[in-house]
Amino acid sequence: MADRFFGELPGVPVGTSWATRQEAAQAGVHRPMMSGISGTKAEGADSIVVSGGYEDDQDLGDEIFYTGAGGNDTGTGKQLADQSLDQSGNAGLVTSQLEGLPVRVIRGANGDPSYSPASGFRYDGLYRVAGHWSEVGKSDYRIWRYKLVRLSPQEAAPYIPAGNLPTGNDTPGTTAGVATRVIRSTKVSQTVKKLYDGYCQVCDVQLQSPGGLLAEGAHIRALGKPHLGPDVPANVLCLCPNHHSLFDAGGIYFTDDFKVHNYLGQVIGPLYKKHSIGLQHIRYHRELWAH
Repeated sequence: MADRFFGELPGVPVGTSWATRQEAAQAGVHRPMMSGISGTKAEGADSIVVSGGYEDDQDLGDEIFYTGAGGNDTGTGKQLADQSLDQSGNAGLVTSQLEGLPVRVIRGANGDPSYSPASGFRYDGLYRVAGHWSEVGKSDYRIWRYKLVRLSPQEAAPYIPAGNLPTGNDTPGTTAGVATRVIRSTKVSQTVKKLYDGYCQVCDVQLQSPGGLLAEGAHIRALGKPHLGPDVPANVLCLCPNHHSLFDAGGIYFTDDFKVHNYLGQVIGPLYKKHSIGLQHIRYHRELWAH
């Protein structure tokens, strides 16, 4: 198999169309002939196809709420079984999120007519995986969901063939990069961090740097679509960068007695509390990961 590559392909600009999926595969933009996700856990996912194959997909153009692979009826798109994060493509999208790898999006004619081609398949640009979680879908089976956000032209990294190293730049300018996650600093999160004096509520460690304390305000139920969490103290924790990353990726979760569990379900300690934390938010986060 050829080396997996990430980013735009030379000679394949946004808007390039193909009559069939086989032609798109031959062009290298999305190589699998059946799977909607091209990728593995070890390498990440380099491309996806959005073509109405899953009933829970939601295409908003610049944002896509994409359903992971597995467990569906290929004829109707209805879910017939639970999905697993161990499935290769599903795990690949997680790796792309954690590594900040761009994902090529190809839309097919069977997708949302507002954003899909009238026929065939079309390359629609690079997106980043902004988040992933599990939920119960329309047919009452557990599915994995991925939020993908379109990259601006400035964020879209150039394609570098495998085995070739870039020459670099002795006087680099500044440009936007692909971010693996966005940390929102609000007055509420700043107040919670001050309450704990920067000590992490999971590991009780205070990280100090010449510029100040390295602590992050973590929203338990994430702000914005699709989680729509409130920006209130009961929905915010003071965490170190490590435990914030683990919390957002499902590496840790909390039970109603405020015990901290790792993703295997093992208790690793208490959650230190100086303020009221909403159990409804704890339960919402736990439902995404612990099942």
